[in-house]
Amino acid sequence: MVSGTKQLSKACIYGLLILGAFFAAAPFLWLIRSSFMTLKEIFSMPPQWLPAEPQWLNYGNVFTMLPFGRFFLNTILIVLLNLAGTILSNTIMAYAFARIRFRGRTIMFGLCMATLMLPSAATMIPLFIEWKWLGGLNTFLPLTVPAFFGNAFYIFMLHQFFKTIPMEYDEAAFVDGAGYPQIIFQLIAPMAKPALAVVAIFTFMNSWNDFMGPLLYLNNQDLYTVSLGLKMFLSMFRAEWNTLMAASTLAVLPLVLLFFAAQRYFIEGLTMGGLKG
Repeated sequence: MVSGTKQLSKACIYGLLILGAFFAAAPFLWLIRSSFMTLKEIFSMPPQWLPAEPQWLNYGNVFTMLPFGRFFLNTILIVLLNLAGTILSNTIMAYAFARIRFRGRTIMFGLCMATLMLPSAATMIPLFIEWKWLGGLNTFLPLTVPAFFGNAFYIFMLHQFFKTIPMEYDEAAFVDGAGYPQIIFQLIAPMAKPALAVVAIFTFMNSWNDFMGPLLYLNNQDLYTVSLGLKMFLSMFRAEWNTLMAASTLAVLPLVLLFFAAQRYFIEGLTMGGLKG
C-alpha cells in the first residue's frame, strides 16, 4: 500500500514536471512552428498547429531581404571581444579583491559592489554623451571597451569563488618564484573553470541579446547586430512575421547550442557558487 502511494506520488510529480516543461518550451516550439508557415497559416483561426507544407523559403528570405549574414558576423565580433575583455578584467579584479591585502581594499570593493544598485537607464545618457565626445558613435567601441574594465556582478561572483581556494596555493607559488600573472592564469584560473564558464555564458547571452546598446550607438546598417536586424523585419506598414520567426529561430540557435554544450559547467558553477559563496 505504501509502495503504491509512493509510485502515485512520483507519477504526479513527473506529470507536473512534464506539464511545466511543456509550458516553458511552448513559446520556443511556437516560434519554430511559425517559422515554417505562410502568413495565412500563422493567423488562421482556429489555430493551425503544424504547417501544411514546410516553408523552407522563409529561412532563405532571412538572408535575401536583409544582410543578415553581416549582422551575424558583427554580433560574433562583439561577443568575442566582450568575452575576452570580461574574462581578463574580472578575473584580475576578483583575484585582487579576494586574495591580495592592500590598503583601501574593503572600501574599493564596497564601492564596486555599490554600482550594482545603479540602474542602467540612469547611465545611458551620460555614457552616450561621453562616447559622442570621444568620437565612438557608430563604432563597436561603446559595445566592447567597457568589458575590459570589469563588471561588479562578475567580480562578486568570481571573488566569492576565489575565496574558497586555500591561500597555501599562492604561498607555494610565491616560494617557487611565480608572479601574480602566473598565479592568476596558470594556477587559480584553471581551478575556477566552472565559475569562469558561468561568467562566459552570461557574457555571451547578454552581448548576443543586447538590443539597447546597438540601438543607441549604431546608425550605419553595415554595423547592425542580429538584435537590431530582427527589428527591421517589422515596419510601420507591413510585418513579415514568418520571415521574422525564421530569423528569430536562427538568432536563438547559438544560445541553445551554447547551453547544451556548456550546461555541465553552467550548473556546476552555479551550484558551487551557491554552496561555497
